Amino acid sequence: MTAVIYARYSCDNQREESIDGQIRECTEFAERSGISVLRCYCDRALSAKTDNRPQFLEMIRDAEKNQFDMIIVWKLDRFARNRYDSARYKALLKKHNVKVVSATEHISEGSEGILLESILEGYAEFYSAELSEKVIRGMKENLLNGKFNGGALAIGYKISEERMVKDEFTAPYVLEAFKMYGNGYSIHEIQKYLNDRGVLQHNGKPVSYSTVGRMLKNRRYLGEITFRETTVPNAIEPIVTPELFEKVQNKLALNKHAPGRNKAKEEYILTTKFYCGQCGAYMVGESGRNQQGVVHRYYKCTFKKNKHGDCSSKAIRKDDIENLVISKTLKMLQDEKTVDAIVAMIMSLQTRENTTLPLLEKQLSETETAIKNIMIAIEQGILNKTTKTRVSELEALRDDLESRIKNEKLSQPAIDEAFIRKFLSQFTSCDKPTVPQKKQLIETFINSIYLFDDKLVITYNYMEQQETVLLDDLKKSIFLIRFSPNERYPNLSYNEGLVWISFILGQNQNLALVRSFIDTEVAYAVC
Repeated sequence: MTAVIYARYSCDNQREESIDGQIRECTEFAERSGISVLRCYCDRALSAKTDNRPQFLEMIRDAEKNQFDMIIVWKLDRFARNRYDSARYKALLKKHNVKVVSATEHISEGSEGILLESILEGYAEFYSAELSEKVIRGMKENLLNGKFNGGALAIGYKISEERMVKDEFTAPYVLEAFKMYGNGYSIHEIQKYLNDRGVLQHNGKPVSYSTVGRMLKNRRYLGEITFRETTVPNAIEPIVTPELFEKVQNKLALNKHAPGRNKAKEEYILTTKFYCGQCGAYMVGESGRNQQGVVHRYYKCTFKKNKHGDCSSKAIRKDDIENLVISKTLKMLQDEKTVDAIVAMIMSLQTRENTTLPLLEKQLSETETAIKNIMIAIEQGILNKTTKTRVSELEALRDDLESRIKNEKLSQPAIDEAFIRKFLSQFTSCDKPTVPQKKQLIETFINSIYLFDDKLVITYNYMEQQETVLLDDLKKSIFLIRFSPNERYPNLSYNEGLVWISFILGQNQNLALVRSFIDTEVAYAVC
């Protein structure tokens, strides 16, 4: 993993040493966890109650460019104290697979606040999805009516009266590019051909290698327009014939290579929540192949993995531990009393979180009272230059306060109880959660997980409630699910199978014989 450090102190009373101390502890944490630190972002004498922090905003922009995987802070309140800003920026970072972690708080600060953050993120996603449906409906109508929906315009076309039409100047070059590739020219040669003739992209930049690659695959040059699942043939005038397009696609398929960087990455969804019970270091993903070439994935202590010191903790199978944590969390959410308590807690916290709005409303009330008193004085004949000036000042202040209150309500939406229940029900309403749902479940409800030799301790964000799972119970549950009798002994019961395996392991550790009763994966787990 690669990371950056964010450090901040909020007022002039604190000193430069505060920043140095934060960076030192964050750096030590990164070294223990085997994380590479790329740089530090530091804001001095700036409060986290606002996002108007130069280094903070630069860090967010760099995260959007996928420059690092993680942001390390000394404590979570260094990132943001405003819950709404925190939720907004963490949701933005999540889209770019960047996590915010604390170097000193193994159990996240304010577990109920984390729940509120997740609900706020869910609210934003729900609103965005609802808005998206309306936009998609309008764009689909535009497509069916032959209108341009916006976005990047393909070279060779231009917009005329809201429709995409062939550009008589650049279209011939596009056709020639297809012919060149079909006749054996390379993409680099085609790129040079287009740039030498002054062909530009619609943003005014020269044609790049990747632009040519996309061009040769673009079915718009056949006259097709596709939006989501809807494809309209002959929606625009074609530039390339179907025969030439097919010839180019066959050559592209023949020349295609599959670089290793595009292979699917296995996600370890417990990362940054999972700790070694012995030394407190992160448990991170690791994989390896056995002699048969089967890949096995585990979580392993980073302290032990990077050989920073003595830690005798054992690795644990990825699928087993993830499925266990997911099932325990879902079981917690299936309890109606727990859901009622979570809803009540979030509604209460939401009211307490917003300290700015009550203050603005109080100021508005005082301003309106002052204006009313002056108007009474005017009615009684008390009127001078000072009175007029004061009325103008108060009216301007009232307008400003009303505007700020509206903005505050828009930026910090009040979420009702029905939405919270709907948000919680999405986890329990499906039989098999998808990977994104599992990730959201972990992020929302799991505070920390500690692995010991004999047990697993899960701390939830629901009032920091804990659950202890004995690892012996985990092994039994795995065996119950995956045990399958040997064909030679079709009537062998579960208990008889346990006796057999206990005997085999106790006598000669004959793994081949164990595999005759249980599958390969479980044989490793049981051994």
